[in-house]
Amino acid sequence: MRFLGGVLAAALLVGCADDEQLVAPVTVRVAPVMAGEAQEPLRFAGVVRSRQRAELTFQVSGTLQERLVEIGAPVQAGELLARLQNPQLIPARDSARARLREAEAQARQAEQEYQRGLPLRARGVLSEQNIEQLLARRDSLRAAVDTARAALAEAEQLVREGELRAPFNGVVEAVLAEPGEFVAAGQPALRISSPKGFEVEVRIPEALRGGIEPDMTLPVWRVMDRDSAPLEGVVTEIGRGSRRGELYPLVVSLDDEGLVPGVAVEVGVLRPLSEALTLPVLAVVRSADGTAVFRVRDGRAQRLSINVLQLAGEQVLVRGDDIAAGDLVVYAGLSRLVDGDMVEILQ
Repeated sequence: MRFLGGVLAAALLVGCADDEQLVAPVTVRVAPVMAGEAQEPLRFAGVVRSRQRAELTFQVSGTLQERLVEIGAPVQAGELLARLQNPQLIPARDSARARLREAEAQARQAEQEYQRGLPLRARGVLSEQNIEQLLARRDSLRAAVDTARAALAEAEQLVREGELRAPFNGVVEAVLAEPGEFVAAGQPALRISSPKGFEVEVRIPEALRGGIEPDMTLPVWRVMDRDSAPLEGVVTEIGRGSRRGELYPLVVSLDDEGLVPGVAVEVGVLRPLSEALTLPVLAVVRSADGTAVFRVRDGRAQRLSINVLQLAGEQVLVRGDDIAAGDLVVYAGLSRLVDGDMVEILQ
């Protein structure tokens, strides 16, 4: 009986070993976990605009009397572009001129009276108090002359504000008012831009702002031709957010003769190297226990918990305590895979 029991135990052990050998490994495909320096940059959409541009406005209200340029017309600095008609501006200027002439005449008369009073004081005809009154009147009228001159300068400036002139050499980009229309003070009437130099402004989250410095070079792709080689953009401005969670404006200059204002582009911004690892989004497994991946090591699949930070196209940014760059993770064959399974990797 003892001999028979030993034979049965040995047979069971052999059977278990054979069963383990008969379990077929799960066929999977794997991809490497990439470190920060190998990550693809995140792309942020923007529209190309001229680096030097201006929306021209009148500082006074009135009816647009004439517009001397059309869309696409080249303009030179100082060139007259449009003229406004305001029936109050010319009379106000003429009235200011008349007030100035009146104040100057009164000031001259007061000066003469003061000069005539000086010898009369010496002869005792006028008292010191009379001379002080003449002097005060003269000084007061001199101040009135200065005030009248300032008022005339303001009136003349308002007349000049009824004209729009080009602040720099450029091209008319948009016409925003037509002759005969009423234009309020501060309302844009024309938009011009310089064809020399372009830029694009995008908004980025705070997590990416820390790794960007002025004069840094960033890749820029045309949206209509994303597979082509990227252009080189140079960071010129990095804005500051005023509220928590606000996106930060990032301005990138572009010097490419093939660009024109209005072209849609994408600016690539690299993530900080220490922020995360990247792996295929298909490798992420979601369950009641959270998100995880299956790492393959020594022919076996091991389930590892991860934290998903952000999607980046077909890749996903993750962080995990047990996963590192260079690890192989399963992205195909997950439906038949459990923790500890033997796997066969397809090339």
